[in-house]
Amino acid sequence: MNFEKLTDRIYYLPATQETDRPILGFIKGTKYSLMVDAGNSPAHVDLYNQALKKLGFSVPDYVAITHWHWDHTFGMCAVDGKVIAHQLTNKQLGIMSSWQWTKEAMDKRLETGEEIAFCDNCIRLEYPDLSLIKVQTADITFQKSITIDLGEIHCELIHIGGPHTNDSVAVYIPEEKVLFIGDAEAPDHYYNGMKW
Repeated sequence: MNFEKLTDRIYYLPATQETDRPILGFIKGTKYSLMVDAGNSPAHVDLYNQALKKLGFSVPDYVAITHWHWDHTFGMCAVDGKVIAHQLTNKQLGIMSSWQWTKEAMDKRLETGEEIAFCDNCIRLEYPDLSLIKVQTADITFQKSITIDLGEIHCELIHIGGPHTNDSVAVYIPEEKVLFIGDAEAPDHYYNGMKW
């Protein structure tokens, strides 16, 4: 899989449906670079890094997380850059980091409604060995917004909430007039079932 080019400084790796791998962004400044979302697994991050290598780019210095859902965060354990997330995102990641990743524990979370069938199925496809799942928290958190200067280009991370989940963050690059919103406009699949 290869990156699609939006501008001379912004690229994205397309989504794939089978295991719910979302779009992952790449913003290149003159000093630093930033990845938008961490993907759903170390394998997803490896695919991203291999695609970057084809373009002659280094792995990102920063990773901006748009929301807590597994497909956007479970690759955090495999990225090299500093991870930035909203405080609510980090709170939920902290809760999930204490979860057990066994068939029995996942079955129980389905029964209690902590997890939904679609995500459960995709997680099991992405991780044939569930013991490889490592959920971790971010290195940097913020409440309303934070701006990262990458060198001649800035990334504004803005908490926007929305119907999908209340921790949704937009990543806006004003110099390029490009906006990444993760899944912010999608419906709430958990029906406000997560504890904030």
